[in-house]
Amino acid sequence: MKHPLEFITPTNRKPIFIALLVWTLILFAIFRPLSAPLTTSAAPSGIVSFELAHTPENAARMLDSWDERAQLFAAFGLGFDYLFMPSYALAIALGILLAAGRHPGAFAKLGAWLGWGLILAAILDAVENVALWNVLLGAANSAWPLLSYWCALFKFGLILLGIAYALAGWVWPRHK
Repeated sequence: MKHPLEFITPTNRKPIFIALLVWTLILFAIFRPLSAPLTTSAAPSGIVSFELAHTPENAARMLDSWDERAQLFAAFGLGFDYLFMPSYALAIALGILLAAGRHPGAFAKLGAWLGWGLILAAILDAVENVALWNVLLGAANSAWPLLSYWCALFKFGLILLGIAYALAGWVWPRHK
């Protein structure tokens, strides 16, 4: 299996990665003030708590803890996240590709799978946001919180695996 970003020439990979990483960090920094109004005792981690609400009761409790302004911040953040999704997915996937290039064999093969895993993470993030949007629109007492939970869980897992792989590939001495 080939990594989804293998079409990028080796000489362009690092500069594109750096540009994507900087862009991703800028977008991530923008999320901080967007999440501030969402941080309540019912949602101690703001939007992340909402993503992982899991049950209709938890989702409803979080919605009840947010005033109208906070709910607007949540809605805007869900839309803004669609800009963030391809950015983090491509940045991490490219980091994986760079790390895989340092270590041929099984490590590189795993990197190809993880590269596709980051594309899947962005897709799961999009599905998660559709679920959360439906909860915001009043469908808290439904299966939407559970769908959001599972999408978020797998998304976060794939993101963490991708970051760990990329870091390990750079820390681990290069294959000669």
